[in-house]
Amino acid sequence: MSMSCKDGKSIEDNGKYVRYTPEQVEALERLYHECPKPSSMRRQQLIRECPILSHIEPRQIKVWFQNRRCREKQRKESSRLQGVNRKLSAMNKLLMEENDRLQKQVSQLVYENGYFRKQTQTTKLASKDTSCESVVTSGQHHLTPQHPPRDASPAGLLSIAEETLTEFLSKATGTAVEWVQMPGMKPGPDSIGIIAISHGCTGVAARACGLVGLDPTRVAEILKDRPSWYRDCRAVEVLNMLPTANGGTIELLYMQLYAPTTLAPPRDFWLLRYTTVTDDGSFVVCERSLGNTQNGPSMPQVQNFVRAEMLPSGYLIRPCEGGGSIVHIVDHMNLEAWSVPEVLRPLYESSAVLAQKTTMAALRQLRQLTLEVSQPNVTNWGRRPAALRALSKRLNRGFNEALNGFSSEGWSMLDNDGMDDVTILVNSSPDKLMGLNLSFSDGFTSLSNAVLCAKASMLLQSVTPAILLRFLREHRSEWVDNNIDAYSAAAVKVGPCSLPGVRVSNFGGQVILPLAHTVEHEELLEVIKLEGVFHSPEDVIMPRDMFLLQLCSGMDENAVGTCAELVFAPIDASFADDTPLLPSGFRIIPLDSAKEASSPNRTLDLTSALETGPVGSKLANDLKSTGGTSKSIMTIAFQFAFESHMQENVASMARKYVRSFISSVQRVALALSPSNFGSLGGLRLPLGTPEAHTLSQWICQSYRRFLGVELPKLRSEGSESLLDSLWHHSDAIICCSAKALPVFTFANQGGLDMLETTLVALQDISLEKIFDEHGRKNLCSEFPQIMQQGFACLQGGICLSSMGRPVSYEKAVAWKVLNEEDTAHCIGFMFVNWSFV
Repeated sequence: MSMSCKDGKSIEDNGKYVRYTPEQVEALERLYHECPKPSSMRRQQLIRECPILSHIEPRQIKVWFQNRRCREKQRKESSRLQGVNRKLSAMNKLLMEENDRLQKQVSQLVYENGYFRKQTQTTKLASKDTSCESVVTSGQHHLTPQHPPRDASPAGLLSIAEETLTEFLSKATGTAVEWVQMPGMKPGPDSIGIIAISHGCTGVAARACGLVGLDPTRVAEILKDRPSWYRDCRAVEVLNMLPTANGGTIELLYMQLYAPTTLAPPRDFWLLRYTTVTDDGSFVVCERSLGNTQNGPSMPQVQNFVRAEMLPSGYLIRPCEGGGSIVHIVDHMNLEAWSVPEVLRPLYESSAVLAQKTTMAALRQLRQLTLEVSQPNVTNWGRRPAALRALSKRLNRGFNEALNGFSSEGWSMLDNDGMDDVTILVNSSPDKLMGLNLSFSDGFTSLSNAVLCAKASMLLQSVTPAILLRFLREHRSEWVDNNIDAYSAAAVKVGPCSLPGVRVSNFGGQVILPLAHTVEHEELLEVIKLEGVFHSPEDVIMPRDMFLLQLCSGMDENAVGTCAELVFAPIDASFADDTPLLPSGFRIIPLDSAKEASSPNRTLDLTSALETGPVGSKLANDLKSTGGTSKSIMTIAFQFAFESHMQENVASMARKYVRSFISSVQRVALALSPSNFGSLGGLRLPLGTPEAHTLSQWICQSYRRFLGVELPKLRSEGSESLLDSLWHHSDAIICCSAKALPVFTFANQGGLDMLETTLVALQDISLEKIFDEHGRKNLCSEFPQIMQQGFACLQGGICLSSMGRPVSYEKAVAWKVLNEEDTAHCIGFMFVNWSFV
């Protein structure tokens, strides 16, 4: 045993110091950096190779390396604790400032309350006098600030800028806005920051305070480059820049924001931005819209855009002791909610949505860049974080461009086919097609000269966007149309990477290969390998795998106001950072902040998962029934590269695919709805998952265990799964809960036909309802035997369908279905040779 001492010493077991010369310490340090934990053979080799260490025993070398590793660990831990202490000190300073602001706000509210109470009393007394009008109106003039006349001259713009600065600071650190804590956001050393939203002010507003490990100048540069971190920002153009006498700058900006869905127009802003440094050394970047009230320069309206208003907003960036910055962010906007359908107005009237999309996005970008500076490591697939961020940004931007379909980008709309549920756009501009003609290892080349986008929106009810997104991400077979490939291959003849991952005739599954995620785990960038995909260009069958670059965000269902998004683009297996991308995908936007109380790990009932909904329902019909407490809008945009002479065929194929996708999502959303999750204790699982196949195995294994034979007529030929065989079994197989009042939880196709019901309605039928009085008595006498012996054979008889029609059956078998713990999961029934009487 030894103890650590100074770099030139160590203490042996006998208490004696072993001293090393400076040359020996230098040699050991050099060896330590090459190999911090050498083996016994390696230590002996070091002694032989380094003559200066030849007089030191191998055991002493071992002790030195142990002590050196211990000192290194202590140093790292000390550095970590110092960093945590600095962060806690800065956070404490922020909280003290927030507490001071809240105290000022309380004092102001108390003063205003007393003032208005006094005014009320004065008004009552003066109401008896003819001079009451002057009493009531006196004192109101100071509530409306009087602005001096201004114009577009430098002096006029500076006047607007100084006023903007004052109003912004009063929101960032004062009491100009009543701030309340953002739901679900608690401040702490590991939180993103202190997040607050407005209460009772004009428009929507959000505020954030946070700590970042970047210097104020760098922070200001990042935040001013809004398109680099604000995914909804299409472009910011600086039209004019003026220096000020105090060393600041005034900029006139024009900014455009993407529309998040096909049901709303995009927004634009005409802004003045003022950048300056305060007396205490803090950077300030503040902005506001220029309009008639400011008498500043005007900007003409832009076609198809709605001109929104930004009230005084911006960034206050203060140097932090020990390095880094304390950042205050305020976003205050009037997004003109009148211009969107009523069902969408919560998106434009919610401060929580603004906080998630804009305010917190800025803090996340700063934290991400701070992490990359401190840990500039190469991530998966040999790419640095900056390259991965660029890929995710390109995916998101390409999807937004397709979703909005700006005419300035070359998009033009095609006439519909008599239905207005799917919109088709075509783009033949060279910029859009640049680099899309790719070659692949199988020798097939995509020769496309146009891009088609099929987009639509649909209303979803009573389903959490995060849960629906996770299901669609992990179970692609639930929404990939297996019947479209043959048609599209014959009609389009394009390359494997020209379609958005939908041309699959034999879908064998997907493998998710994680590529990267952000520091806040808000985004996942991954490569998807679709296995067993078959393409049929020019009638030649070519088996191959397909790769997709995929961006997934919004999987945290506890976050308020966030949307769930899945965007993907076909790529080659060895894709480069500048690989041309044709993004497709979907976005699910919650329309209210209602939170479901169900667990995020819940799964589907097998019966609900097999239900199919109507194909191609229109959003207009959906909007007529807006019952339920939770609504969201799903917006879909799929891009297809094609040859222009095949435009009509491709448009028809795209409409067919989008309608098929809508039908699949409706089925999945219906199964995920909380109304399909009762307290029956049945297995809750989606079709095609390992859990679904497990239930099938439990049913068949339990039958074999208690009756000693295999389930009769169970097909096993070919590649058909056990679940499929059970579903298509010729006899009616029904499962009910093992409760005092059994209720049906699963039925195969034969069982549904016999009961004349659907999978969703099946759960409303109890076992006793399908038997007459004689049958109920017979069942009651046999039920104890089923639970004790494990099975019972019932004589043939008559039962009733859900429509009241009599059904005869030759015989019936009931058996106890056991789970992996050998406990009763449900009761299975098989009705043999049934028919309607």
